[in-house]
Amino acid sequence: VQLQASGGGLVQAGGSLRLSCAASGRTFSRSAVAWFRRAPGKERGFVAGINFSGGNTDYAESVKERFIISRDSAKNTVYLQMNSLKPDDTAVYYCAADLARTIPLSWNRGYTSWGQGTQVTVSS
Repeated sequence: VQLQASGGGLVQAGGSLRLSCAASGRTFSRSAVAWFRRAPGKERGFVAGINFSGGNTDYAESVKERFIISRDSAKNTVYLQMNSLKPDDTAVYYCAADLARTIPLSWNRGYTSWGQGTQVTVSS
């Protein structure tokens, strides 16, 4: 699976952005997908994940109630709707996919396909 992340940009605090992770490959519909982010000087961390069917999602505590992950199987795309953005959300956001995942979505390991990252900058 090849992943292409897009939708990043510059936004003021309190604003919204929607990231997209578009995939090529027939296994995407059977893959769990997650968003991770890496802020300057910090390690990459889990943001949100969704299982292959869309029936199970998980979020980092810092983004719960603000971010929503969803998927459109017909378009082979996973979205991350980010609302009420804060300067602390500034990071490069990466999407990742794992076919037939059996371990928690939030675990970093096991994701075999990664997108190139998209920059999100939130100004105060």
